[in-house]
Amino acid sequence: MFSAIRQSLCRLVAPAALVLAAGVAGAEPQHGIAMYGQPALPPDFVSLPQANPDAPKGGSITFAVNGSYDTLNPFITNGSAAEGIAPLTFETLMARSFNEPFTLYGLLAESITTDDGRTFVEFTLREAARFSDGSPVTVEDVLWSYETLGTLGHPRYHGAWKKIATAEATGPRSLRFTFNVEDRELPLILGLRPILKKADFDGKAFDVTSLDRLTGSGPYLVDKVDPGVNISYRRNPDWWGKDLPVNQGQWNFDTIRYEYFGNPVAVFESVKNGAITAYREDNLAKWASRYDFPAITSGEMVKLEVPHDRPSGIIGLVMNTRRAQFADWRVREAMIQMFNFDFINQTVTGGAAPRIASYFSNSPFAMTPGTPAEGKVLALLEPFAADLLPGTIEGYALPENDGTPANRAALRRAMALLEDAGWTVAADGILRNAEGAPFSFEILLTIGQDEAATISAIYVEALKAIGIDAKVTMLDSAQMKTRTDTFDFDMTYMIRTMSLSPGNEQFLYWGSDVAEAEGSRNWMGVKSSAIDAMIGAMLSAGGQDDFTAAAQALDRLLTAGRYVVPFWFADRNLIVHRKELRHPETVQLYGDWGNSYLPALWWYEE
Repeated sequence: MFSAIRQSLCRLVAPAALVLAAGVAGAEPQHGIAMYGQPALPPDFVSLPQANPDAPKGGSITFAVNGSYDTLNPFITNGSAAEGIAPLTFETLMARSFNEPFTLYGLLAESITTDDGRTFVEFTLREAARFSDGSPVTVEDVLWSYETLGTLGHPRYHGAWKKIATAEATGPRSLRFTFNVEDRELPLILGLRPILKKADFDGKAFDVTSLDRLTGSGPYLVDKVDPGVNISYRRNPDWWGKDLPVNQGQWNFDTIRYEYFGNPVAVFESVKNGAITAYREDNLAKWASRYDFPAITSGEMVKLEVPHDRPSGIIGLVMNTRRAQFADWRVREAMIQMFNFDFINQTVTGGAAPRIASYFSNSPFAMTPGTPAEGKVLALLEPFAADLLPGTIEGYALPENDGTPANRAALRRAMALLEDAGWTVAADGILRNAEGAPFSFEILLTIGQDEAATISAIYVEALKAIGIDAKVTMLDSAQMKTRTDTFDFDMTYMIRTMSLSPGNEQFLYWGSDVAEAEGSRNWMGVKSSAIDAMIGAMLSAGGQDDFTAAAQALDRLLTAGRYVVPFWFADRNLIVHRKELRHPETVQLYGDWGNSYLPALWWYEE
């Protein structure tokens, strides 16, 4: 079943696998698994607590998407995939409950088995698990999916595959992965890999764009496909998993549709006239000012605020450290100093949005800005002290602004930093280095990112005061993907969301191994042994205290690295929707996260 290369790799790591698998004896199959502790729900649970098991089936919901798409394969680097393909039509071995930090319950798999050290994981498939064409989901399909995604799929799948020493069938419906590294999150990560049908790719290349419909096992089928215009999905009446407790009260709409638009003005007009029936607003000022159109005042559409307890993540303008001028931390700090947060926030949101102070703001994993590292956090950082940037251990905080447009104190601090880095303002008023080259750069944005465009315009004007020539370039989504996949940018708008159980995805965001891998999420290009070590410490932590300390240490490294000019975050999700679209009274821990809340838990009711 494995390729010749993979078989060779398995032979090479087999001795390590035998050692790591020593704890297999005595491990028992379980209905679920939590990153720490035990799953909150017992084996006989009837539904997730955030779901309404009595929700009626029927009706439709329509979303808006900026941009276009050219492939129905969302698992590869090439192309722009249609919205909804993976969550609506494919399934994983385990399903995540977003009312817990990181807990999985059986979906395609009826059970999961691992040992105390989590040196291996074994899954047993449900006998009833079926693809949408009625064919069974087999162990062969699962093993093929993991290897194919791990070698030919998007880079986000590659890291976990490299940590697998052996992958083997252990029975007609069971399979086992044995690991070659210590990574306590890995059993959960593997439980969330999409399972594809091997036969779909017989005689076909996996890693090329295609509008061929793939065979999934999920609740929906692809219905109508019109690239660049829309895509719709219809609920599969023969969905094999519709009666599973983990699915009760979920995926209730008969039809889910995504309409594509070239600009946000057209999107909002479609919201106002009812063509878009559910819309997420991400601007607090607009939320307060522009939602007074007739459908709102008549009650045909409803405004909803959904609280959450998620970390802020990082949202802002990321600097590409592969570019010479942004390789110097002093220049990056100057860029942050020149971002007049208080003035821009007041201008764009009315001052309503809370500032992002660090990558894990709004969570227990956040460092305390401006304070020195102590205890376990300090112990983790000390081995790397000689190479750490100023502020990492002794304390770093984002600069304070006076709120005036001139922002003179920050301007003086920025100029001092730039001079230290070899940049001075010449007689012509242009900031130049020792060779006379001007300091100029481009901010790349996607068409439709209006808020980021407004922020960037204000920022560009401020930079002129110190002789920097910055310009904003707007690209369509396909062009932007190509440029960011190949790291062909100076500065661009970036969002990296964070969960309440950060783990392997951190390697994808800022791991050294993916810094030069085309399509990786490490846009900043950071290569840091300290960052790699902190992520490793998170993954090997045996308890919550050690995990939290590693996360706080990582937060310090990223924030003091000055890689991003941070904006603000939303401490609640903002949704406007047709009154016929209903939602559970219970709000899950993660709020409106991905598709897990809207549309998964919603329903249509006249």
